[in-house]
Amino acid sequence: MKENEIKKVVRKGYAKVARKQTGSCCQETNQVLKARSGCCGPSATQKDKAERIEIETACTTNVEEIGKMLGYTEDDLKGVPEGANLGLGCGNPVALASLREGEIVLDLGSGAGVDCFLAARKVGETGKVIGVDMTPEMIDRARENAEEFEYRNVEFRLGEIEHLPTGDSSVDVILSNCVINLSADKKRVFEEAYRVLKPGGRLMVSDMVLLKELPEEIRNSMSAYVACMGGAVLKDDYVELVKNAGFVDVVIEKETPAAIGDIDTDPAAKAVAERFSLSPEKAVEVLQSIVSISLKGEKPA
Repeated sequence: MKENEIKKVVRKGYAKVARKQTGSCCQETNQVLKARSGCCGPSATQKDKAERIEIETACTTNVEEIGKMLGYTEDDLKGVPEGANLGLGCGNPVALASLREGEIVLDLGSGAGVDCFLAARKVGETGKVIGVDMTPEMIDRARENAEEFEYRNVEFRLGEIEHLPTGDSSVDVILSNCVINLSADKKRVFEEAYRVLKPGGRLMVSDMVLLKELPEEIRNSMSAYVACMGGAVLKDDYVELVKNAGFVDVVIEKETPAAIGDIDTDPAAKAVAERFSLSPEKAVEVLQSIVSISLKGEKPA
């Protein structure tokens, strides 16, 4: 798959999420966690307005449940603008970043802004948070949230994480939540992260990685790519990319498996089997190959 083609498909998929065009929480993103939450109900193409409202209400609740599964506290979720949490992450990098007042934070692939708004509370009025996303619809939604809830220390910029719209050595902390796996040039992403961090700056990333290679039909599937599966790389290779960019003290703080059971007990396995036309055994095998990690590293002082 060509890099431009990947970007186009990923941008289109996340634009739909930002606009809520699907009307259902069964988006082509983070399918594993959404399936596990039990959020995949009837299609919102149904004509009954009352039924659509019921579905959307259930999905909103499940997005909150997904947030708790990822490590967000109830106070975290209540403290951010409504609609900022789309349930698209695979961890809570803010909780592990040890942010301090006055720091400048950059979020790679900021989406609707949930991690930016959480970080803004920690860095305070003297600090600043910058969110970068390549999807205009996500940027618009995040800016609307910031304006409506009067976040004065948050800014959202349209741009690609492979070409960050930020100066050299200009930020103290970089966050990213389940986004770098979507990039076709992860090497460039980490090199850019290193470039914009100040000496002594910190990197905190939550992302999807592999314990073993995925089947070819998954690797070559655009749907799997947008769902944070097809673009994932082996865990050791991911860590090596971070180190090769120049980061030191690179550590995986947390690792969470995608599979929690067999096809009969794990709704995620059923969802993967149906989506990619896999046998039950193959679906479980695929999920057993995927883990979410929280990784940290530092730029030498």
